[in-house]
Amino acid sequence: MPPSVPFDPAQHITNVTRRHFFSRCAVGLGGIALASLLGEQPLGGAPAPAAEPLAPKTPHFGPRAKRVIYLFMAGGPSQLDLFDYKPRLQALNGQPVPASLIAGKRFAFMGTSHGTNLLGSKRTFARHGRSGAWVSDLFPHTARIVDDITLVQSCAADLFNHAPAKLFMNTGSGQFGRPSLGAWVTYGLGSEADNLPGFVVLQSGPRGPRGGAVNWGTGFLPTTFQGVPFRGQGDPILNLANPAGISATRQRLTLDALRDLNLQHAVATGDAEIHTRIAAYEMASRMQSSAPELVDLRGESAATLGLYGIEADKPSFARNCLLARRLIERGTRFVQLYHTNWDSHGGPGENLETDFVARCHEVDQGQAALVTDLKQRGLLKDTLVIWGGEFGRTPMGENRDTTGRNHHIDAFTMWFAGGGTKAGAVIGETDELGFSPVADRAHVHDLHATILHLLGLDHKKLTFRFQGRDFRLTDVHGNLLHSLLA
Repeated sequence: MPPSVPFDPAQHITNVTRRHFFSRCAVGLGGIALASLLGEQPLGGAPAPAAEPLAPKTPHFGPRAKRVIYLFMAGGPSQLDLFDYKPRLQALNGQPVPASLIAGKRFAFMGTSHGTNLLGSKRTFARHGRSGAWVSDLFPHTARIVDDITLVQSCAADLFNHAPAKLFMNTGSGQFGRPSLGAWVTYGLGSEADNLPGFVVLQSGPRGPRGGAVNWGTGFLPTTFQGVPFRGQGDPILNLANPAGISATRQRLTLDALRDLNLQHAVATGDAEIHTRIAAYEMASRMQSSAPELVDLRGESAATLGLYGIEADKPSFARNCLLARRLIERGTRFVQLYHTNWDSHGGPGENLETDFVARCHEVDQGQAALVTDLKQRGLLKDTLVIWGGEFGRTPMGENRDTTGRNHHIDAFTMWFAGGGTKAGAVIGETDELGFSPVADRAHVHDLHATILHLLGLDHKKLTFRFQGRDFRLTDVHGNLLHSLLA
């Protein structure tokens, strides 16, 4: 007699599912589709491979960049204390702002009849690199890479409160329900990572960004393309390891059973989200080995760890910068780092004298090291690095106990590196007080159109039909910023 085999419910479900469905579906279209997804050979035909939504896709035209690392400074860093040097503003410090500048304007936490004295920066500025770009003493490491980056000093947005402004910068709309930039990119290009998500989010700072997960969500796109938040230490994702007593073999049988049951429902309903669910289970299984290896930095040299300024296993923005490099090396298409809190109104925890200085110290070495490391490894040429927040800060101070600036959407600074951008350039110019652009205004829609262009995607052709019309990241707006291109 053959030896007895313990009953395994997962294996039983899988076997019954296959027999039952193939007996019912026979050789109809549903049967062929289900057979291909199950990896079986349908009667009378060769097996067809299952569609993989994150498989690499061909761009509209030859790309300059293949991947993106987006360093998002959540809260709105003050460009006037970092990059946009204004001697005239310093000379007029404490004087009332000209009424003509603020006529008809709206600000988040102040009106136009009080709290509108000009505030000159107390930082020391100097020119750096061959470009002669101005950088303040708060960014000594970043000052050393100015010839590798493009400073855009004339950025502009539409919304002046944090949550909708972050949505606008990330999705092109201040309303919930639109796909994020990272989701659009992975939808358009797929991913080259087999064992890691195509879009990963890393966070640092005292809290998450206002608005939360909608900033890296998919809106009406299939949820396959949403950002996956990773933790900076320990298990990258909670509950990634198997519970005690669950072997790899038993887990595989369980996943196969779940896949087959989900596919039954997919054939019956035509719901594309079910395929997303199946893909998520499979990715989670593969990540059980790939994700722990990703965050294990013991293979990095002491020189590399020193370049970033990483302290052992302590989570930090710098550590996330190194993880971003490791992710794109493994094929991840889009990595977004959020660091908080840059909201420098003045008052407890938000003043320019100490809190803003601390934020700058937390990111300066890591962001400069990332650009340097990518360049040394030959990755910068086709990796687009983006730096910036949802808006900037006003040339006026606020009436608070300590020094701060209000939200400002008319003019702020972002920088870009690699991926076909013009290294060592300063693009755009603001007026003598830093209030408005006077040359090369770069609206958020223009930035989005240009980012997609660098990736080989035409922002007018990258669309998704939803509720009867085609949507795109830039809506009906967006012009290429040719001055940003190399």
